[in-house]
Amino acid sequence: MGSMRSCRYEPLTISKNFKDDLHIIVVKVVKLCDLVNDQDTVTSVQWADKGELLAVGTNRGITQIWDVHTQKMTMELSGHTSRVGCLAWNGDLVCSGSRDRHIIHRDIRQPHVTEKKMSAHRQEVCGLKWSPDKQYLASGGNDNQLLVWSLRRTDPSQIFTEHSAAVKALAWSPHHHGLLVSGGGTADRHLRFWNTLTGQPMQAIDTGSQVCNVAWSKHSSELVSTHGYSLNQVIIWKYPSLQPVTKLSGHQFRVLYLAMSPDGESIVTGAGDETLRFWHVFSKSGQQRTARSKLNLFHSLR
Repeated sequence: MGSMRSCRYEPLTISKNFKDDLHIIVVKVVKLCDLVNDQDTVTSVQWADKGELLAVGTNRGITQIWDVHTQKMTMELSGHTSRVGCLAWNGDLVCSGSRDRHIIHRDIRQPHVTEKKMSAHRQEVCGLKWSPDKQYLASGGNDNQLLVWSLRRTDPSQIFTEHSAAVKALAWSPHHHGLLVSGGGTADRHLRFWNTLTGQPMQAIDTGSQVCNVAWSKHSSELVSTHGYSLNQVIIWKYPSLQPVTKLSGHQFRVLYLAMSPDGESIVTGAGDETLRFWHVFSKSGQQRTARSKLNLFHSLR
């Protein structure tokens, strides 16, 4: 089995991919598909909002749409000339970001799918995330830029250049309208917070290592980030104080992937050590619990 490329939560299930095979995990592993082209590999996956469709990006620039109930591919979309490294859904609109530096929007309801291509990054697009109201798309690139796009425009409405490394980690706050957080790579190491209503930077904190992913708690003013060189940790932060609540170790290599459960209480992390680890990190009641996550499912963290 090859190295893991991505993971995503879906109600009762988790998707992950190892090179050219895509699987669904429901405690046990169920294989979803093989790519038609055995020379191609899976480079990204993303559940649609309702959890019935799965978008799959490939190294050859293809975006496939799979119905997970029938286990059949319903659509194959070309348009990119290089790997699709990130995907984001907005209702029936699927968005893909590629090494070819472009972002493509497609409405899959249309019989003949039309595409809207957006080009502003100077290097690979490595992060995409829609705002909670679905009106704005944040994109991060290997050009160290963070861009914010309006749903109705094909040019960015805001451009932020404060990061000094690739911007892969992106998350919109579900509690504060217009608040966006981004994380920079090894040469940057910062979590940076942005007021997208005014276009102004807010706080920033040096995390001490590469920021691979970030996500907000659905229930409290906390967020979780995952890290690579050199600490390979998962960190829970308080907002707005940015005090670390706890730092979790266990992965032996970069914690490249993060997905949150639909109830917002648990996360799954994937790393270059080819392990998935399940953590119970947030509580709806806000009560703190103490325990550690092992490799078995859903051990409480606090």
